[in-house]
Amino acid sequence: MDTTVLLKELENHVDKGLPAAEVAAARERLDTVGHARVSFLAPDAVKQAVAAEVKDLLAIGGTRRELRFAETDYTPRRMRNLTRAQIAAASPIIRALYASGALLRAMSQVAGEPVHVCPYEPEQYVITCLEKDGDTHGWHWDDYTFALVWVVECPSVDDGGFVQCVPGTTWDKKSPGIHRAMVSSPIYSMELFPGDLYLMRTNTTMHRVFPVRNGTRKIINMGYASTSDLTADFSHETMDQLWATAPTGKA
Repeated sequence: MDTTVLLKELENHVDKGLPAAEVAAARERLDTVGHARVSFLAPDAVKQAVAAEVKDLLAIGGTRRELRFAETDYTPRRMRNLTRAQIAAASPIIRALYASGALLRAMSQVAGEPVHVCPYEPEQYVITCLEKDGDTHGWHWDDYTFALVWVVECPSVDDGGFVQCVPGTTWDKKSPGIHRAMVSSPIYSMELFPGDLYLMRTNTTMHRVFPVRNGTRKIINMGYASTSDLTADFSHETMDQLWATAPTGKA
């Protein structure tokens, strides 16, 4: 479907009014456990177009990563991904959808505050694929406040690939204390299905993807900023290494 038509369909979907009860429930969950399923944000045609582009891009490329970073207690990152620059060069739908005013308004309704395009381009969107047994995006936080994740493919929960979160936590890059966070606070897990979208407060919710086995997890992660993020000073250590053309983190 044409990009302009898809954007108009999304705009009509949002302007028609998102389901009030689902918005309220998602906002409460976002506030209490740091993440919420928000599949109602986009119509099926938009989800299908995004999924098709993600699958097409993964079919022709991606960089294999197997890294660990001191800033997150050396939790593992094992995956294949495509960077924002690679996606923007080949994906008109994802590039346009990311900055869609309708999508920003929809997320803002759930968040209860304005949601902005991320000012740091490498964190705007990235495709990841967990495809080998043991692949995982280990425990970490993100610099910016929000992430909207579109689930394209995922294994059965029995084979991993589900999300786990520890809300109400913050990232001290010099002393991350990931193990302390896990024993001090409850861990919430979320089963996911193809076509799901979820929104997360990624700067105050430690999170990971449980290692996969016998399956594949394909997603596109779109990162967004809160108003306070727009004037904050971030150092981007792990992001710069994780999405680099030649990975530089500890193997």
